[in-house]
Amino acid sequence: MKKWYILLVGICLLTIHVTAQVPQKPNVIIIMMDDMGYGDIEPYGMTGIPTPNFNRMAKEGTRFTHYNAAQAVCTASRASLLTGSYPNRVGMSGALLPGSKTALNPEEETIASLLKASGYITGMLGKWHLGNEAPYFPLSYGFDSFYGIPYSHDIWPIDYDGNRITDPNNMRGKWPALPVIEGNKKVDSILTLQQASLLTRTFTEKAVSFIKENKNNPFFLYLAHPMPHVPLVASDKFSGKSEMGVFGDVIMELDWSIGEVLSTLDEEKIADNTILIVISDNGPWLNFGDNAGSSGGFKEGKSTSWEGGTRVPFLIRWPDKIEGGTVNSSLMTNMDLLPTLAKATGSSLPKNKIDGLNFLPLWLHETNKGPREVFYYYFGKNNLEGVRYKNWKLVLPHPSGSYTALHGKAGHPGVISRVNVPLALYDLAHDPGEAYDVQQLYPEIVQKLIGLAEDARVDLGDDLTQRVGNNIRKAAILP
Repeated sequence: MKKWYILLVGICLLTIHVTAQVPQKPNVIIIMMDDMGYGDIEPYGMTGIPTPNFNRMAKEGTRFTHYNAAQAVCTASRASLLTGSYPNRVGMSGALLPGSKTALNPEEETIASLLKASGYITGMLGKWHLGNEAPYFPLSYGFDSFYGIPYSHDIWPIDYDGNRITDPNNMRGKWPALPVIEGNKKVDSILTLQQASLLTRTFTEKAVSFIKENKNNPFFLYLAHPMPHVPLVASDKFSGKSEMGVFGDVIMELDWSIGEVLSTLDEEKIADNTILIVISDNGPWLNFGDNAGSSGGFKEGKSTSWEGGTRVPFLIRWPDKIEGGTVNSSLMTNMDLLPTLAKATGSSLPKNKIDGLNFLPLWLHETNKGPREVFYYYFGKNNLEGVRYKNWKLVLPHPSGSYTALHGKAGHPGVISRVNVPLALYDLAHDPGEAYDVQQLYPEIVQKLIGLAEDARVDLGDDLTQRVGNNIRKAAILP
């Protein structure tokens, strides 16, 4: 009997040892803000708005300073994040509106579908903006659950003062009330600023519930906040709490949201096994003046290919894996999250060509050099407007919007002028504001980047030079 007891104990100890050696898949949470500029939170230079939870992310994780969205506009940026590809590679561009007849092709593999195939429970909350009607909602792209809105919360028949639009010549007056979708079904509508003020709180509360319900399984949560995109409005708890008006109130509420997620991970004792990422889809919509954010000193903002349009905050925390309180200046894009998270979770990569690169060795401090040296600044349907190589950026001739005209105030937009941008070379290491054209000093750099631009035109095409790319995939077309 004693021998059997000893044998049984030995088997139990061996089982415990073997089990302990099996690595547990990390949970993944991506929190994406809408139109939050590079300088909108304290870790990136904002003053006057306390952001203790963004600060905590920076203190306990890594802050990237050269992280770029693949395009500086909603739909395009979100397509890149989820597919790991330039948006024009997957046929997506601009910002979808009611009546738009395109959507992300469900045949595209996403972060959600790859992690789901690897055993993850996947959920999305917030703003989708990759398809306006079923079946082109998140459930067709690898998410097990979805609660949110199909597009930006300014896409509704309400004016800048919160009143119903009655002018028959105003296209926005013909738009429907903002639908709230659960799964694939409309469950509510939003038609007032008071209702919109509850969006951040509602999505945060549902995020906390999702984490608690799935804490015993590996999960992927994509929380896409609609703010600080206009119209800005905060819930009663935060309204009037900031010294910087409603914009500050909104940032403080988003900071609270980050804190709720951090606290829940701590309470459920899963923080050490959770990769938490905080990003923005693109830079600030600067023509809204005091209701817009800050590009942190970079040139221009949303919907432009200047640094103020694409360069945004990136904070990542993964305790015991990513060193806290560090800053990294490696060039990185939102396309790089898919292959990096696939590697971190033991998931497969998409079968089709992607543009993202694996940054896991850099995240884990196994190397001090990121794998990306080149980034293409596309905008519109397929306009190649710039090329970056290391610290060099060649701006190619193109038409562009500009925020140098009159800004707006109190929720009303200012004027966006149109300009023709000439060829120019900038050294972002010495001139991050893109103020000094140095192409005459470095003709060899210009030629190298022109060669890289030609590579992109062969691969992805370029409407500005009437080139058709060899490796473009089609978006879904709605009937």
